[in-house]
Amino acid sequence: MCRYRARVLTVTSVNVNGLRAAAKKGFVEWLAETSADVLCLQEVRAEPEQLPAGVRQPDGWHVVHAPAAAKGRAGVSLYTRREPDRVQVGFGSAEFDGSGRYVEADLPGVTVASLYLPSGEVGTERQDEKIRFMDEFLPYLKGLRTRAAAEGCEVVVCGDWNIAHQPADLKNWRANQKNSGFLPEERAWLGRVFDDAAKDGDRDGDGNGGAGGGGYVDVVRALHPDVDGPYSWWSYRGRAFDNDSGWRIDYQVCTPGLAARAVKAFVERAATHGERWSDHAPVTVVYDR
Repeated sequence: MCRYRARVLTVTSVNVNGLRAAAKKGFVEWLAETSADVLCLQEVRAEPEQLPAGVRQPDGWHVVHAPAAAKGRAGVSLYTRREPDRVQVGFGSAEFDGSGRYVEADLPGVTVASLYLPSGEVGTERQDEKIRFMDEFLPYLKGLRTRAAAEGCEVVVCGDWNIAHQPADLKNWRANQKNSGFLPEERAWLGRVFDDAAKDGDRDGDGNGGAGGGGYVDVVRALHPDVDGPYSWWSYRGRAFDNDSGWRIDYQVCTPGLAARAVKAFVERAATHGERWSDHAPVTVVYDR
């Protein structure tokens, strides 16, 4: 049995919108200043050898990069201060394990994962791909929680989930009800990720809990229950950032035991549009015993 042994664990997740570009616009300086113990990156869009050395393997970090087989697309990375006990790329999917969309690592008492869920586009193959990914990924999440519980461990899956769960999670929700990222079926799926398996029972008969539910907790929303946002993505078009017309699609999704230890969650929003190094902002959570 393993137990959550870190006194304080700070986890940050961010979609960098191309790590090489972000490195030129301020990511390197941000990385040098962050107090995070774990950093989860999405949409890296580069092979490791294409990255500057200080980004590919910075001093003081253990890094695993999981690029996509399709060059210049997707890609996820994990940076940890402590060397992981185990690293896994992909979640056992014949279709998606080479797509640069999932990587996980075991640290003492906790499995941390970086996820880049497909963005989708209504009426196209991209949306079909997104649905296929969701259909495969939820059973994996449920199994991951079950295995962790059996070992006395916790799980946090960080990343760009490309779904706004509730109207409070995007500014212009009324205008986006027929757009990918806020479709009823996508929102319902994310709701099943958060379903409490212990309450629902095993209604789908797979031994992992109820109604297709994962029993995870949206930590940022749990700590900020009555606010709009805090948003984590703003379009580069128009004045979306200046008007805070954003989406909250970047989540830290935890098993209940770890979520109960979350004491602070915040979005590291740039002070001005010109200081942004991605169209997303880092989402940071501090977990404390």
